[in-house]
Amino acid sequence: MRFEQLHLSPALLRAVAEEGYTDATPIQAQAIPHVLEGRDLVGCAQTGTGKTAAFALPILQRLAGQPMQKPRQIRVLVLAPTRELATQIHESFQAYGRHVDVRSMVMFGGVGQEPQVRNLQRGPDVLVATPGRLLDLMNQRFVHLAALQTLVLDEADRMLDMGFVRDVQRIVAALPKVRQTLLWSATMAPEVAKLAAEMLHNPVRVAVTPQATTVERIRQSVHFVQGKTDKRDLLDVVLRDPSYTRTIVFTRTKHGANKVVENLHRVGVVAEAIHGNKSQGARTRALDNFKSGATRVLVATDIAARGIDVDGVSHVINYDLPNIPESYVHRIGRTARAGAEGIALSFCDPEERAFLSDIE
Repeated sequence: MRFEQLHLSPALLRAVAEEGYTDATPIQAQAIPHVLEGRDLVGCAQTGTGKTAAFALPILQRLAGQPMQKPRQIRVLVLAPTRELATQIHESFQAYGRHVDVRSMVMFGGVGQEPQVRNLQRGPDVLVATPGRLLDLMNQRFVHLAALQTLVLDEADRMLDMGFVRDVQRIVAALPKVRQTLLWSATMAPEVAKLAAEMLHNPVRVAVTPQATTVERIRQSVHFVQGKTDKRDLLDVVLRDPSYTRTIVFTRTKHGANKVVENLHRVGVVAEAIHGNKSQGARTRALDNFKSGATRVLVATDIAARGIDVDGVSHVINYDLPNIPESYVHRIGRTARAGAEGIALSFCDPEERAFLSDIE
């Protein structure tokens, strides 16, 4: 389905075209009409399926069609589990909303709150936030949500995994009861279904099953090695291939990620690490350098995996196999996005054979 068929405004269609898109993805074609109607919605979709545009475009259209408020008040709240994902959602609202008069801002922890408080005082229409920092600034009475019309929970399963359920419930309790609520999750675990039942009113359900389609476009292989030294040498050899234009290397630990970066620097490969111990500034710089091509290799841990939403990743390398099989699917899903093909390599030493069996 083409975007023109989804009854979006010329201003939004122009922005979509400028981003290089003409056809809506299946989740966009399913979700956009319901969100435009103001329905509550439960969406089952992973990153890489176009779900951000599936809620950002209709939300922008609804906001742009309303009389301008003075002073501006927060009308849309998007909750995301990680700083990286929150930043990317904010960037999507800016990109798709460049031709409409809608302001958005992003808020997350790990950085000083003063710039965020100043942005709040300017009056955003859309606030994208991680739960912890939002609750903190709500408690300090810097955030006012009385005018809220739409709540979006993105990656609700990840939010629960990271222990944010109490924070989310506290935030929701402070919102207007009459509102539109959109909940997105990669999986519909019982806990997610329970959260949806608590928060949504007669929701429409949309779903895509991207795991199979994503995996079909990824050429997967496993390389058996004897130990850590073999992994280090094999990675060095593999990355000499010029076809590895934009590569994500996954490790199980933060220390392991730093070690891989050190080893790659020794052989002249430009690489940066992204994980929970890095400052927000360092994580943002690493991601920006990777997107721009200044850094060819990004080394990441699983906690950062879902926050990396970058088109054009040619290869994913599982330097360490994950001990949770589902993490393997999330990791390799960083490549073969937006209809492209991709390659995933996994290094497996004797201690990881059990992990490989679980993944298979």
